[in-house]
Amino acid sequence: MSTLAIGDQAPAITAKNQEGNTIQLSDFKGKRVILYFYPKDNTPGCTTEACNFRDNYQSLLKDGFEVLGVSIDSEQSHQKFIAKHELPFNLLADEDQKIVNDYGVWVEKNMYGKKYMGTARTTFVIDEQGKIAHIIKKVDNKNASEQIRALYQ
Repeated sequence: MSTLAIGDQAPAITAKNQEGNTIQLSDFKGKRVILYFYPKDNTPGCTTEACNFRDNYQSLLKDGFEVLGVSIDSEQSHQKFIAKHELPFNLLADEDQKIVNDYGVWVEKNMYGKKYMGTARTTFVIDEQGKIAHIIKKVDNKNASEQIRALYQ
């Protein structure tokens, strides 16, 4: 598992989005990318976070950001999640867990004493040159966009 730090080159990403189209992180060179990892489509915390990005999406674009969500859910699951909540940004399907492992967010979790592997909710802000500018490990689902804006004020 990788341990990434601010200033590191962001690991390359090539993955299918909800439409089955191939998306690469390099497609967004010259823009700041909010790359947010979340555990599962259509769960309360993940929905709150996604809807916060949805509600702030136009202003984030205006400020030079692009938003990409990543989970280990399928393209079909992403399609339903997007349709249900009218999400305007791409969600990447990481069913083989390559991206979550490359970014070091596939971790052991513990719920009610049961240990299992899952995605740690984490947001990376990638700068225009493809380097990691910020890492948010304690994401505030209701204020995810505001957390990022606070880094640039």
